[in-house]
Amino acid sequence: MINSAVKEWLENKGFGDRLTEHTETIDTVEHAALRIGCSEAEIAKTLSFLVDDKPVIIVMAGDGRVNSSKFKAQFHTKPHMIPRDMVEELTGFLPGGVCPFGVPEGIPIWLDVSMKRFEMIHPAGGNEFTSVRLTPDELEVASGADGWCDVCKGWEEG
Repeated sequence: MINSAVKEWLENKGFGDRLTEHTETIDTVEHAALRIGCSEAEIAKTLSFLVDDKPVIIVMAGDGRVNSSKFKAQFHTKPHMIPRDMVEELTGFLPGGVCPFGVPEGIPIWLDVSMKRFEMIHPAGGNEFTSVRLTPDELEVASGADGWCDVCKGWEEG
């Protein structure tokens, strides 16, 4: 079932028609790429971190991995992901469905430059069965992102 808060958020931003509901889970980059029919790199994975004990969301290409030194340069601390059992409490979404749309107010959303190389990317849409098809620039608008960052490694070879 489509997350109604995410759907409303996207409709208000003009992207309500970009949601796709899948019959099988897209809870991992691999599953999402298979269901959507794109490369794993084109999946916009949304990760949640604790920075100064507060949640921060970073969206990156599916083939990217967090680079500790780049993360520390951006956020002035080592990367610490939110523990799985605290993700829903802090972000409003279950693991596998965390997305950059309609997150609780005050949670910064950053987009990694690893996604800029694609025409279209596919972030989750609020649960493990929903995706959203957007260009990187549309993702910036739809998410209300705080900006672009460069905290990933591994994608440059792809």
